[in-house]
Amino acid sequence: MAESLATADPRIRVEVDGAVGRLLVDHPARRNAVSLAMWLAIPGAIASLEAHDAVRVILVSGAGDLAFVSGADISEFAEVRRDAVSGAAYERANAEAFAALREARKPTVAVIRGFCLGGGMGLAVACDLRIAADDAVFGIPAARLGVGYPPECMRDVVNAVGPMRAKELFFTARRLTAPEALAIGFLTRTVPAADLAAEADRLAAEIADNAPLTLRAAKAAIGLVSGDPATADPAAVLALADACFNSADFAEGRTAFLEKRKPVFHGR
Repeated sequence: MAESLATADPRIRVEVDGAVGRLLVDHPARRNAVSLAMWLAIPGAIASLEAHDAVRVILVSGAGDLAFVSGADISEFAEVRRDAVSGAAYERANAEAFAALREARKPTVAVIRGFCLGGGMGLAVACDLRIAADDAVFGIPAARLGVGYPPECMRDVVNAVGPMRAKELFFTARRLTAPEALAIGFLTRTVPAADLAAEADRLAAEIADNAPLTLRAAKAAIGLVSGDPATADPAAVLALADACFNSADFAEGRTAFLEKRKPVFHGR
């Protein structure tokens, strides 16, 4: 039975199902648009999954079939994003939510159904991997709203699709189909909508079966070589790789290979 964890906002739901942590954006009445209170709840939700010993991979999804996240909740912009000062505070909340996903030590996977727009693209691109239903729709409508994106959020998009495609997404504000998003490198894979949940669970199980210390070291090393400032300490990244060779999991991996059996890793 899945274990529910408390969060600062009931529309940001967190569950632990074996080795899989799930973060669910649950605001279907507004196509899972994210309010300021919801943005503020996301870092704590991710922290609770990071701290949970059983969790080895985190799936991020939206409630229902209509949307992953349709963006920020524009209905509250007149209050929470009314000028440069309030806008800066709102952007900090956005950036901290994206950073919580980007900097999570455990692998993160966005599971995308329906609309993935604006802030939804930001949440998805902050994840390590992104899988989507083949009828999902993507876009960044900032230029139609007069919204500015901070550099750290732009970096995620550029790292995913390259500078020219990122400019196209922002300059045109046009929407992409799932095949288009796959073609430009935004998505890891697409599957029929009816198969998305099963494919997400299969991928999560495949990741969770592997050595947690190796996954953590690999994520940090990839962040370092791709220019992520959160992993800009080469010595710390190298220490994570060295820790793998000193671990009981490395011994288990060697032994399992020689015995021709599946390894059982414990993250130590």
